[in-house]
Amino acid sequence: MKVLLVDDHPLILSALKAMIENLSPGVVVNAASSAAAARAVLQAEHDHDLVLLDLQLGDANGFELLTEVRRTDPELSVVVLSSSDRASDVIQAIDLGAMGFLPKRMTTEDLAEALRLVIAGGIYVPTMTLGQAHDADEPRSAPTARAPAPDSMPSFESMGLTPRQADVLTLLLQGKSNKDIARRLVLSVETVKDHVQAVLRALGVSSRTQAVLAVGQMTQQRRHGL
Repeated sequence: MKVLLVDDHPLILSALKAMIENLSPGVVVNAASSAAAARAVLQAEHDHDLVLLDLQLGDANGFELLTEVRRTDPELSVVVLSSSDRASDVIQAIDLGAMGFLPKRMTTEDLAEALRLVIAGGIYVPTMTLGQAHDADEPRSAPTARAPAPDSMPSFESMGLTPRQADVLTLLLQGKSNKDIARRLVLSVETVKDHVQAVLRALGVSSRTQAVLAVGQMTQQRRHGL
């Protein structure tokens, strides 16, 4: 796996790079200390699997770079790594396509565990009240995030979902639009909308962003045996 780590603080950049490389011998980490450097790396090397992005960069707004990366390469997963843990920042990051949000304030052990999860393709979000997320039917930009890693994914059956609704949730977590889901599952858009609403009801949420947050927090609870 190839990871691009973007952080403008030299000491943090070095420490995080060493931590990630020690998590798995198969992980290759490129480091960029600015948005300009990150753009140069991504333009030169198109085989990255994950971008870990700090929000506070000296030469750019992290949210703007997140939007740019998601637009340029929709298949590239991005996880925000920030000193902020404000609910508004978490929600905005998920809205803009991040597959997770890791607060730097976590303990070293918790941060290492969260990094393992996102490197495995899972979703990590800090604990927060889901009601804090906005209640629009659709976020400003549908979140693009992979489903959690298989060993940590909540049971679809325990959530009361039918097999078809489980298929819809998996694609929803990948940021697919209703039209894309309909095409992939050979269903009508109206049928997909019905399934999406059933999924949101099962999760106790009212938007796609909240669904991503809910599944992320359910994943954490399952991993901790709660």
